[in-house]
Amino acid sequence: MAKGRELKGRIKSVENTRKITRTMEMVAASKMKRAMDRVVAARPYAGALGEVMSRLYSAELAEQFPLLRQPTQVRRAAVLLITANRGLSGAFNANLIRESRGLIAQLERDGVEVDLHAVGRKGLGYYRYIGRAIASSRIDIGDRPTTQNAAELVDGLMDSFANGGLDAVYIVHAHFRSAISTPPTTERILPVTPPERAQGRQYDYLLFPSAEEILSSLLPAYVRNMVYRALVENTAAFYSAQRTAMKNATDNASDMLKILGRTYNRARQANITQEIAEIVGGAAALQG
Repeated sequence: MAKGRELKGRIKSVENTRKITRTMEMVAASKMKRAMDRVVAARPYAGALGEVMSRLYSAELAEQFPLLRQPTQVRRAAVLLITANRGLSGAFNANLIRESRGLIAQLERDGVEVDLHAVGRKGLGYYRYIGRAIASSRIDIGDRPTTQNAAELVDGLMDSFANGGLDAVYIVHAHFRSAISTPPTTERILPVTPPERAQGRQYDYLLFPSAEEILSSLLPAYVRNMVYRALVENTAAFYSAQRTAMKNATDNASDMLKILGRTYNRARQANITQEIAEIVGGAAALQG
């Protein structure tokens, strides 16, 4: 019955694993719901900010603000990569790293010098492993990113861009479309490109003190908001990916338990049959 005892041990091990993955799935689902609420809450403000930006923007004003400067040639760029601090989320982090590698390779083929800024342990660990220089890194941003976190990440990049040290800034993150669609995406956050004006009803604005004064405050807020949205969407996407991965692991464990259960029953039946055959053979030998 050695094989039967071995199978029972494997069954117990898989059952314990299934308990863990099911618990992690429930925790990830709960955290994903809270993260989704933050994504939904951030969208109206971002939409209103973009609408005001599109109304205020003009070619004449663009010449007055460094963040709107469109360089004739990109010589140096910064890439801000956002990954998670943890794994157990399928290919979530790997897809983000692959997206950033493609972006960096394309920029370097075009002769652009690239500074990499990593947020999250997974991206930081990968690029350290392959020996790439990291301009800056952050691993202390938790599950509830704040606007202060976004400002800390991007304010230095805005200063470098305004001073001419950078010609472009890109951000790589997971775009949260739904709980089952979170593709990696790349956005250029600098120079600022105001969104196109929405079609429909037109409004007349009373600008006080002036469009220039409003834009001087609005532009940094607009860039910080883009980074904040990327952080909250990335968090929601991570927990969505983790929930899916843990559900798949739980389902696989259940399928494995069915197979192991059938194997154990067949082994036990074979053992019982062998014992009966030995008893019958022994009784026949005594009678003979």
